[in-house]
Amino acid sequence: MSLTPDQILSAHKAHLETLFGLTSKAFEGVEKLVELNVTASRAALSEAAQHTQAVLNVKDAQSLLTLQTSILQPLAEKTASYNRHLYDIASNTASEFNKALEVQSAEARKNFNSLLDTTTQNAPAGSESAVALVKSAVSAANNAFESVQKAVKQASDMAEANFNAASKTATEAVKSTVAVKR
Repeated sequence: MSLTPDQILSAHKAHLETLFGLTSKAFEGVEKLVELNVTASRAALSEAAQHTQAVLNVKDAQSLLTLQTSILQPLAEKTASYNRHLYDIASNTASEFNKALEVQSAEARKNFNSLLDTTTQNAPAGSESAVALVKSAVSAANNAFESVQKAVKQASDMAEANFNAASKTATEAVKSTVAVKR
């Protein structure tokens, strides 16, 4: 079986559309990351100015200690929030890439299976056992690929759950530490 020029052109067009779509998603992720960092930097600068003014207005050591303690909890919460936003951006961008990869791999498997079926239909007489062996190997490879995809998804979901739990635990630990110091 040979491919016609129209089929080759169509395949190249589909690949270019996928490439440009993924490039667009990558730039969207970078834009969100830059926006997050600009917002965080702007907030940090403003808070640093406010904190400096508050330190300059402190009259005694006890007030300074109270002021420093009062900054710890919001700082930990903001750090956890920043990390969650960062994780969400990375996770969403990776999810878009994974979706595109799944679509492309499904299309490639479909095309390969179609090519395999056409080739086996035109196989010479007496090659049935070889054809069955090839089909069995392709089926096993497809099943293995699907199993790997499922395992990666489960691992990703577990990592996300662990990240959220660790973030929550860290924030609660800082809150309780600050509450004890007061």
